[in-house]
Amino acid sequence: MFGETSAGELVADSITAWFGTHKVLDRVSLTMETGKVTALIGPSGCGKSTFLRILNRMHEMVPSASLSGEVRLDGSDLYERSQRLTWARRQVGMIFQKPNPFPAMSIYENTIAALNLTGVRANREQKDQLVEDSLRKASLWDEVKDRLEQPGGGLSGGQQQRLCIARALAVAPRVLLMDEPCSALDPTSTRRVEETIAQLRGQMTIVIVTHNMQQAARVSDECAFFLAAQNTPGVIVEHGDTGAMFNNPQDERTFDYVNGRFG
Repeated sequence: MFGETSAGELVADSITAWFGTHKVLDRVSLTMETGKVTALIGPSGCGKSTFLRILNRMHEMVPSASLSGEVRLDGSDLYERSQRLTWARRQVGMIFQKPNPFPAMSIYENTIAALNLTGVRANREQKDQLVEDSLRKASLWDEVKDRLEQPGGGLSGGQQQRLCIARALAVAPRVLLMDEPCSALDPTSTRRVEETIAQLRGQMTIVIVTHNMQQAARVSDECAFFLAAQNTPGVIVEHGDTGAMFNNPQDERTFDYVNGRFG
């Protein structure tokens, strides 16, 4: 069916990142397994969001930014010179902390906006089906199906975030990145986003940055704990099964963080 995809394995290999001369990540390696949800946790300023943006080539959009290392999706290097940026963005979607629907576009137009940006062609019937499928996956269809032509900017904050998720899903990414997607949402909207993550598990690989330890424990299969000591770049202290990370971490710093002793 139009819009279907399969999850992919995303591998970051020895990623070092800079903003100008300031090093923010140092030789970070992480495998985000096919179809699983990986949570990136750690204190503010340890490089989690920078790492997330590197995974779909947003880091390179900052004029002073640079990096070394590789990001591979099922073995294909996203930063290979022959790889088009639009291809990378279609394979690896992104949801931001603050919902960013196009305010002048309708809910319908918002949902399929990424098709043109990524060069995907579809007829009206395919678009109609894709809008419904994407909004259903984002747990929004029942709330907006009778007002698809109304502006996306007129939705509530939680609905806008789910609209952004639907927009990302419309181009059938193999990986979905989420940068604190619930930090500005009320508990009900947060629950619905978490339910959406649960429904998408297995269909695509998901990587989520969150400062909410309860959320990390609820939604993720794997966790990676980032930490940056004073005046040193961020590194991964520990990575593994979420249950083990929370209940029996191997590093004392992980234990302290997940139990709220610093951060």
